[in-house]
Amino acid sequence: MKNALLFFISAILTHFAVAQYKPVDEGSSIEFNVKHFGLKTNGSFSGLQGQINFDKNSLDDAKFDVSIDASSIRTGVDMRDNHLRGEGYFEATKYPRIRFASTKITSSGKSEEFLMSGKLTIKNYSKDISFPFTATQTSNGYLFKGSFSLSRKDFEVGSSGVISDNVDVILNISAIK
Repeated sequence: MKNALLFFISAILTHFAVAQYKPVDEGSSIEFNVKHFGLKTNGSFSGLQGQINFDKNSLDDAKFDVSIDASSIRTGVDMRDNHLRGEGYFEATKYPRIRFASTKITSSGKSEEFLMSGKLTIKNYSKDISFPFTATQTSNGYLFKGSFSLSRKDFEVGSSGVISDNVDVILNISAIK
């Protein structure tokens, strides 16, 4: 009888557990835009890792803990990419991952639209950020889309005055079961 009760409770908890997803590079893009000498420079990162717990009907239990490979930065200019991986910028050898961990996810009131708050960590600097995102269910998971702006100086990424302080980040994260 005790085993049957434990099985029943386990089945209920499994049924109501928030679904777990893994972020993957295929179908994902992590892009940024920043002005360099007044001209728009685009780039991207890859190397997604982490775990996403998400159920749009159970946001109290939803959680994103994802990271990207700092050395994966690509701007289309190899010499610039190598410079950005080095000292004074991302210091990718010393700080190999850029991480985001959510602290709260709420509904925006519109279907499939949400607001995420959490901590972004670049190098040893963590900052609270919030941004809107959409969650579109796919055949094997979700596609999460969002964007936000940040100040690169908050994370001590670069000291040059020829680069804008503001960086726009555009996220398209594919997550699978």
